[in-house]
Amino acid sequence: MKRREALIRVIDALHAEIDALKSNDVGALERATAEKLAGIEEIAALGTCPAGPEIRELAEEANRLNETCRIYVNLMAANVRRRLQILSGDAGSGGRNRVFQAYA
Repeated sequence: MKRREALIRVIDALHAEIDALKSNDVGALERATAEKLAGIEEIAALGTCPAGPEIRELAEEANRLNETCRIYVNLMAANVRRRLQILSGDAGSGGRNRVFQAYA
């Protein structure tokens, strides 16, 4: 598979990952991630060579989409952390104020 087609496959998989993250669809996220990783492996197997403008543009788009995925994952992780802190009765303090509360 040529580098261009492999990059397009990665970009399509990244769009699918974003959609899966937005809808909290774990199965779709697993499939999209597997597809993305397979595309990345195909690109890596092609080796390195000078990239033309089209390949560079596709790689930059893939990078932007990957960054968007990373932001979604980080936001979701922060929300889970916050919910766990609320459930544990430690909202907002991250456990740091327990010592001070004991001496208040």
